[in-house]
Amino acid sequence: MPRRTVSVPHPNGDPTPSNFGEKDPLNSNGDPHAGAPEEKVELRKKVTLLRGISIIIGTIIGAGIFISPKGILKNSGSVGMSLVVWIACGILSLFGALSYAELGTCIKKSGGHYTYILEAFGPQVAFVRLWVDMIAIRPAGLAVIALAFGRYILEPIFMPCGVPEIAIKLATTIGITMVMYLNSMSVSWTARIQIFLTFSKLLAMAIIIVPGLYQLFKGETKNFENAFEVNTIDLTGLPLAFYSGMYAYAGWFYLNFVTEEVENPERTVPLAICISMVIVMICYTLTNVAYYTVMSAEELLASNAVAVTFAEKLMGNFSFAVPVFVALSCFGSMNGCLFAISRMFYVASREGQLPEVLSMIHIRRHTPLPAVIVLYPITLLILFLGDIYSLLNFMSFLRWLFIGVAVVGLIYLRYTRPDMPRPFKVPIFIPAVFSFTCFFMVFLSLYSDPINTGIGFAISLTGIPAYFIFIHFERKPKWFQKLSDSVNRSLQIILEVVPAEH
Repeated sequence: MPRRTVSVPHPNGDPTPSNFGEKDPLNSNGDPHAGAPEEKVELRKKVTLLRGISIIIGTIIGAGIFISPKGILKNSGSVGMSLVVWIACGILSLFGALSYAELGTCIKKSGGHYTYILEAFGPQVAFVRLWVDMIAIRPAGLAVIALAFGRYILEPIFMPCGVPEIAIKLATTIGITMVMYLNSMSVSWTARIQIFLTFSKLLAMAIIIVPGLYQLFKGETKNFENAFEVNTIDLTGLPLAFYSGMYAYAGWFYLNFVTEEVENPERTVPLAICISMVIVMICYTLTNVAYYTVMSAEELLASNAVAVTFAEKLMGNFSFAVPVFVALSCFGSMNGCLFAISRMFYVASREGQLPEVLSMIHIRRHTPLPAVIVLYPITLLILFLGDIYSLLNFMSFLRWLFIGVAVVGLIYLRYTRPDMPRPFKVPIFIPAVFSFTCFFMVFLSLYSDPINTGIGFAISLTGIPAYFIFIHFERKPKWFQKLSDSVNRSLQIILEVVPAEH
C-alpha cells in the first residue's frame, strides 16, 4: 500500500508532516534517541501451535454442549444413533478442516473464507460473502454468544429466581466491551487469555466426563440397553440431526482467518487443526456418554440445561459452578471469534473492499484496532433493537453455502492453478465429500424452512448492488471522496493507527 503524508500532532504541540511509515525520534519517556532502530508497524507472528489449538478449540466449544446437546438425540431417535451422529459429524468436520489446512498452506493470507473465495472466484463473490458477514451474520452471532455469557454469569447470583432481561443485556454489553478492549490492546494477551479459557472449558468437560465414566465402569449402563432400537430410529430426522451436529463442531476454520500471524504456517496450521478436531471429537462423544450414564434420553430432552441437571444428580451443591464454567466457555468463544473475524475485515480493507482505515494498525499496540471495533456499534444495535434469533435463522444456511463454495474453490484451483505450491495436500475425495455435505445442508434449509431461507437469500443479494455502488464504480462524486478521506484521516488521528509496513 503506498504511503501518504498527512499532518499529525507532534509531541511538542506543533503539527508537522509525518510519514506514516516512520516514528518520532522521541521515546515513550520523551528522551531523544537519535538513530535508534525503529519498530516496524505490522501484525506480528505471535500465534504458536498451542495458541492456534486454543483458538480452534476455544471457539468450537461454546455453550451448546453444556446446555442443549439434544438436537441430535431428538432427531436421531435413539441413544446409540445419536452417538454415531456425533462421531460422524466430527469426521465430516475434520474433512472440512483438512481442506482448509490445504487452503491455508497454499494461500498464506489471513481472512479465511473471504480470502479463498476471492482467490478462486474473484472479488464479486467474495464481496457478497463479506457484505452478509458485516451486516448480519457476525454481529448476530456475536450477540447470541454474548447473551449466553450474560445469562450464565448472572445465574449463580440470582439463583433460584430467573435473571431479569435488562440485567442480562447489561452483563452482555460489559462482556462484549471487555472482549473488544482485550483484542484492541494486545495480541499476546488475547492469545494467553484464550489458552486459559480453553483449559477451563476442557476442565469443565473433564468434571462431567470423569464421574460419568466412573458411573459407566460401576455398571450404570441401563440407558445404553437397546441403544440402537430400530423402532425409535427416525430416518427422516437424521439429516436434521446431522445439521445440529455440524453446527456443534463449527469453528474449526477460525485459525485460517489469522494465517499471516501464525509462526511457520505450513506446519502449524495443519497440525493445530488436526489436534484440535481430534480433542473436540473425543470430548463431545465422551461428554454425551457421561450424560447418558446419569440421565435417560427422556430426561435429557426435558432438561433446560443438561450439564446443570447432570451436576445436580451427581454432585449436589457443586452444580452452582456449572453456570460459571458455561459463562467462561462463552467468553472464550467470543474472544476467539472476534480475534479471527477482525482479520477478515483487515484483509478485505487491504483488498480495497472496505474503508482504508480498517487495514491500519495501532502504532504501539500492533493490533488492527479499527477492524476489531468496527463490529461494536452494529452488535450493540442488534442486541438492544433487533430480533437476533430471526436474523440467525435467515443467515445460518449462508455460512454453509459459502464454506461449501470455498472448498469447491480448492478443487477448482487444483485444475486452474496446478503449479501452485501446496505444502499440505489432501486427497480430492475429502473436499468433494465435504462440499457435498455443505450444499446438502443448504438444500435442507430450503426444504425445512423455505420462508426464512428465502429472506436470507434476499438479504445476501443486496450485496450485488452494494458491490457496484461502493466498489465497481470508480468515478465517485467529489464530495463523497472528500468526505471519505476526511473521515479516514480523522479516525487515523483519533485511533493512532497507520498502514502496515511491508
